[in-house]
Amino acid sequence: MSLQKKVVNYWRKQNNKFANSPQKYWKKIGGIIVSKPQGSLLEILKASTKLGLTSFGGPVAHLAYFKDEYIDRRKWIDDKTYADIIALCQFLPGPASSQVGIAIGMLRGGFLGGLVSWFGFTMPSIIILVLFALMYQSFDLADAPFIHSLKVVAAAVVLHAVIGLGKKLTPDRPRILIAMIAATILLLYPSAWMQLLIILAAGLFGLKMFSNMQESKVQPFPVTFSKKVGVASLSLLTGLLIVLPILARNIDHALMQIFDTFFRVGSLVFGGGHVVLPMLEREVVPTGWLEANEFLAGYGMAQAVPGPLFTFSSYLGTMIEGVAGAVVATAGIFLPSFLFLLAALPFLNELRKRPAFQGVLTGVNASVVGILLAAFYDPVITSSIEDGGDFALAAFLFALLHFFKVPAWAIVLIGVAGGTVLSYL
Repeated sequence: MSLQKKVVNYWRKQNNKFANSPQKYWKKIGGIIVSKPQGSLLEILKASTKLGLTSFGGPVAHLAYFKDEYIDRRKWIDDKTYADIIALCQFLPGPASSQVGIAIGMLRGGFLGGLVSWFGFTMPSIIILVLFALMYQSFDLADAPFIHSLKVVAAAVVLHAVIGLGKKLTPDRPRILIAMIAATILLLYPSAWMQLLIILAAGLFGLKMFSNMQESKVQPFPVTFSKKVGVASLSLLTGLLIVLPILARNIDHALMQIFDTFFRVGSLVFGGGHVVLPMLEREVVPTGWLEANEFLAGYGMAQAVPGPLFTFSSYLGTMIEGVAGAVVATAGIFLPSFLFLLAALPFLNELRKRPAFQGVLTGVNASVVGILLAAFYDPVITSSIEDGGDFALAAFLFALLHFFKVPAWAIVLIGVAGGTVLSYL
């Protein structure tokens, strides 16, 4: 049987919608399905851009939007496949919701489909945050009341994220203990490398403590990439993690240093968008690239835009080195997501059957809660809550977000309005 027929037969089983696709448009290079029918790329771009313009509310909300658009309305994949993709992306470092979107794009349109899906979902928030950074620099917004209000908003949102992740990732005493130890160590010895050591130690503890608690029976996951592609992708990612710091030390260029920093963050951060906050803060504030106030203003603004929170990197890159910095920072922080997906998909079935692998991730996820708890104190609280009015506003916003389920974008608008009123009292 020819390669084209094998590929078509495979996709006929996965999605009847592709059964009638013209075979002449299928392309496969080095074990990767690079593209499917050319019209599907426009379809993916249209759907993902719609989500990029309307998906407010953070990673969990993004997954609900994806299900409504990709599964319920368009029926690109079934519910079980979608659940398996979510499980995979929860296991990987990086932005889980973005990776889910990329994976669906890859299943729908090959590697280019994944790239187009990422572009449509992230580009709207990238553009908004770059423009905000340029305005911040051009109009000296550092002392504007709404900037301080955005910092107060960040305090409410991060507290909400700490509680939400804590309920999910630390449901018992051993995992609560991991989180508290991680938070204590990071508050006493704040650095990006200490975060990495904490994550590694938590993974080893999880391997010993939680492996016997995991479910070993899992459903097989359909993949389109060969194991050779997976090995090559993982090798490239590992090589970049080794080579980029060396190049950054020996090449005195800001863009090189930016790419090294954001690529490392995108490769090592577990837990999604909110957890990237402390790691990025340790990389850009102590080094003098940004002031703490500038950092938190951008983080607050990132709550007001749709799409993934990792586009916060676009704001940071703009503040450091203009639009070129935004391009390099954004590429650096998202590139690991593509490499991780290409590396993990071919081996997913075997890994998910191993309780040891699930045990490691259980320990790592618990440490993530502690890392976020430390970040809630420094830099969030230390840079945003200056008086009783700030505390009252933050508490009110948290109550709206956590108990009344007000969407994050509305919290931003209410926070800015409330902060403006308080500034005149």
